[in-house]
Amino acid sequence: MRMIRAAIAGASGYAGGEIARLLLAHPDIAVGALTASSNAGTRLGDIHPHLTPLADRVLLDTTVETLAGHRVVFLALPHGASAAIVDQLAGDVIVIDCGADFRLADAQQWQHFYGSSHAGTWPYGLPELPLPLGHKGREALSGARRIAIPGCYPTACTIALAPGFVAGVLETADVVIVAASGTSGAGKSLKPHLLGSETTGSMSPYGVGGTHRHTPEIEQNLSAAAGQPVTVSFTPTLAPMSRGILATCTARVRPGVTEATVRAAWDAAYGDEPFVHLLPQGQWPRTADVLGSNNVHLQVALDERTGRVIAVTAIDNLTKGTAGAAVQCANLALGLPETTALPTAGVAP
Repeated sequence: MRMIRAAIAGASGYAGGEIARLLLAHPDIAVGALTASSNAGTRLGDIHPHLTPLADRVLLDTTVETLAGHRVVFLALPHGASAAIVDQLAGDVIVIDCGADFRLADAQQWQHFYGSSHAGTWPYGLPELPLPLGHKGREALSGARRIAIPGCYPTACTIALAPGFVAGVLETADVVIVAASGTSGAGKSLKPHLLGSETTGSMSPYGVGGTHRHTPEIEQNLSAAAGQPVTVSFTPTLAPMSRGILATCTARVRPGVTEATVRAAWDAAYGDEPFVHLLPQGQWPRTADVLGSNNVHLQVALDERTGRVIAVTAIDNLTKGTAGAAVQCANLALGLPETTALPTAGVAP
């Protein structure tokens, strides 16, 4: 079978480099053009030394001409940069956008949180998203030509709580989420507050008070699962690690809900999912256990005293949180087995 060529725009960043890493193991997709902005003209190996098979590739300018001729184009660009490129790509090209440009359906929410014009809405790239009447998010992705990859926080938080809303066991108000992310979630650009001397041995909150840009995306996903609006209080924190997200998500249960009912709802949602693993009771997710994998580790419990469900997820923000989801969705769009080239074992210690 002839290899499918895929270009990666923004290959010098963390997400772009992770896409390249995963594609190196893909039996059906070959890495084509690798592009960048300020790093154009640089050897990839000077930026991503771990990508040894691609080390001598020179990063090209991110232009429509460079991206043309590829069956798949992965966009790992800053927010707001994808729309202008997409408009010039042929309609039969599969475009997988890892940025936020096409995730939100509500133009007003986009304008409020991102401060620019809304570019539109694409099929949302979370295949495992449980929806009413037994549907899943992947139904909109098979054969799609434009796919918006979720944010890393929304991936962890949505998978944590969506089963409870689909099953009708959770209240739609008073949803509280506190999540910790590694520093790679902020990208590769130099930022003083992300220096090792600032982050080592310290945790700090940011985007406090409902201001984080992923808040409307989390609410959009949980509302789709519930079939009615869901409001969320979301507080992200920065953890002294390079990769990973640990999301602790709580919501009130409806009257009469038991521990058995809760576990049955989550098991029904994800029992046949290859990447989402509801852990045995008593075992809790750790970011170290999903490092480098496309897995989501999940645990759920009912606090009977307060009448709240606590759902905790761990993901690698660069794999399942971004690049792994991008490759997973590309597989679905191309009609390939969904799990192709996606690691299901983490790296330890």
